[in-house]
Amino acid sequence: MDEPSGNVTVTPWETVGRLVAWLDAHDPTSPEVSRLLRLYKIAEEAGEVAEAVQGVMGTNPRKGHSHSWGDVEDEVCDVIVSAMVALASITPDAGAVFARRLGAVAGRVLDG
Repeated sequence: MDEPSGNVTVTPWETVGRLVAWLDAHDPTSPEVSRLLRLYKIAEEAGEVAEAVQGVMGTNPRKGHSHSWGDVEDEVCDVIVSAMVALASITPDAGAVFARRLGAVAGRVLDG
């Protein structure tokens, strides 16, 4: 799905490219460290998904029912954005790499 930006349609990968550029411009570390930290960010965000699911289910007795399914949706989106940023940080062809991989994964189950 494309996102509107005035009269121009901006693709998600274009937005991710802008996020990567912004992060690069404000990053005090080396490019190698930056890429590594962006990959670690995926795991951090996945942990927040798990925390939100526990909050929905009420399985943490200290916190009870602390989250909604909307919170889980937001956290899953954060994982996706973090993964897209990480991918775009390690390859200039992130969209093509993702499309190729998605096709391979889908092909294993949908074409068989």
